[in-house]
Amino acid sequence: MIFRRLIIFLIFSGILLALTGFWYYQKNIFTKGVLKLEILAPDEVELAEEIEYIVKYKNIGNARLEEARFIFEFPKHSLVEGEKLRIEKTLGDIYPGEEKIISFKTRLLGKEGETKTAKSWLSYRPQNIKARYESATTHTAVITFVPITFGFDLPSKIETGKEFRFRLNYFSNTNFPLSNLRVKIEYPPGFSFLESRPQALGENEWEIGLLNKLDGGRIEILGEISGEFKEEKIFRANFGSWQEGEFVLLKEAIKGIEIIRPFLLISQQINGNPQYVASPGDFLHYEIFFKNLGEEPQLDLFLVARLEGEAFDFQSLKSDRGRFEFGDNSLIWDSRDVPHLQFLDSGEEGKVEFWIELKKEWQISGSEDKNPVIRNKVVLSQARKEFLTKVNSKLVILQKGYFEDEIFGNSGPLPPEVDQTTTYTILWQVKNFYNNLRNVKVKAVLLSWVQLTGEIFPKKSKLTFDSQSREIIWEIGDLEMGKGVLNEVLTIAFQIALTPSLSQKGQTPTLVGPATITAQDLWTETEIEATTKVLDTTLPDDPTVTEQQSVVQ
Repeated sequence: MIFRRLIIFLIFSGILLALTGFWYYQKNIFTKGVLKLEILAPDEVELAEEIEYIVKYKNIGNARLEEARFIFEFPKHSLVEGEKLRIEKTLGDIYPGEEKIISFKTRLLGKEGETKTAKSWLSYRPQNIKARYESATTHTAVITFVPITFGFDLPSKIETGKEFRFRLNYFSNTNFPLSNLRVKIEYPPGFSFLESRPQALGENEWEIGLLNKLDGGRIEILGEISGEFKEEKIFRANFGSWQEGEFVLLKEAIKGIEIIRPFLLISQQINGNPQYVASPGDFLHYEIFFKNLGEEPQLDLFLVARLEGEAFDFQSLKSDRGRFEFGDNSLIWDSRDVPHLQFLDSGEEGKVEFWIELKKEWQISGSEDKNPVIRNKVVLSQARKEFLTKVNSKLVILQKGYFEDEIFGNSGPLPPEVDQTTTYTILWQVKNFYNNLRNVKVKAVLLSWVQLTGEIFPKKSKLTFDSQSREIIWEIGDLEMGKGVLNEVLTIAFQIALTPSLSQKGQTPTLVGPATITAQDLWTETEIEATTKVLDTTLPDDPTVTEQQSVVQ
């Protein structure tokens, strides 16, 4: 009996073991490649070249693969029209022997030598099995060529402490238009950024935007560099595109320059100040100094000063020794004119000078005329130095008085009479020409025989009055370049009342003292101001008031 039970147990265990083994075998046959999945595409590509990924799958097993789900993921920073970088599809059932392809087109962004990997997954459930399985594959392509020219136009050697201009040139020969382009520069220690064309975002980044095939451009930068003799300074620049909030590098440029000792030192003063800030209408006395820092004398030198700037009045230029060339607005001195140019010994310094006026006003057409400068580009033999001088804005305040006006409507006797009250309208008008201004305000003093009536237009204007000092103040705040020149003049009107005394009979009393406007120029970082004349009862801007009507009766 015991033996019989043992036989039955062994038979049952064998059957169970066989079923278990068959289950594991059946499961394992689907983990050994019953689905063939591969990506076919070029292994080497060009930047932004259109390529096609062909994803090929085949059921090489004997069972139907059910509920198949497909995922394809483009390489990072791919340019895909109208689609996301990750695509998911439901394929349904895949029968034994069935083979299909799915294709995707894209363009790849990246720098030369960068690898780009596409990925694909296909999950399924074998027939009569609840578990899901997944096959995966990848394809890696290398960007072997980027048809973009990008590089520095930079001297190989530069004198320490010298201002110089250099350029970054770029050109696209890519068949596909590139968008959202930016250029970034990393300056070496000791470099000071002064300005650039076009204007930078900050000091080291520029927005290029869209670049079609055969399009190109240039970034020009003015700066000053200092360093030790024979020290090497490395400039680095990146050219790339912003994609989904990330900067994608397409091309980079690196160039070094060597610091050398200057043999000729050039410096400049305007009106005795090396950091002079000019204003419209200024009379400028230029002094250009040159010094031999070398160990040997310098012989038969020439010096050229080329003036650039819309503000210059070249008709006013005067120089006792230099010759002025109107064609390129240059002053030239040579060894016949200046003894120190004929022979400049080691450590010796010479000087040339000239005088010129700035225009009181020059035409502006838009915001591109903002922040004016005047330049003096000096060439002394092989040495070069550019001097940039900022120019203040022109700020104008007009003070006008009226008896006849359409704002308030004045009353009282005209001509004014002793102990009788006559009201007048005072108008302030402001014009700002060239730079943006901050903290703009107008001040004037009301005479003791004049009172404010409380009538102001516009009513929300920030006009205040100090009864002790009798100072009336108009707080304007910030003022954009071109206000009152390119668009409507900024105006405020307020009404005053005059009650003449007996001592003023036969006179034309002053109504308002000189109006003074002050502001901080944001371009030059200086305080500027303008002032009017006093305003009396003659009211020169009111054509209805005669000379007899201005005299107190």
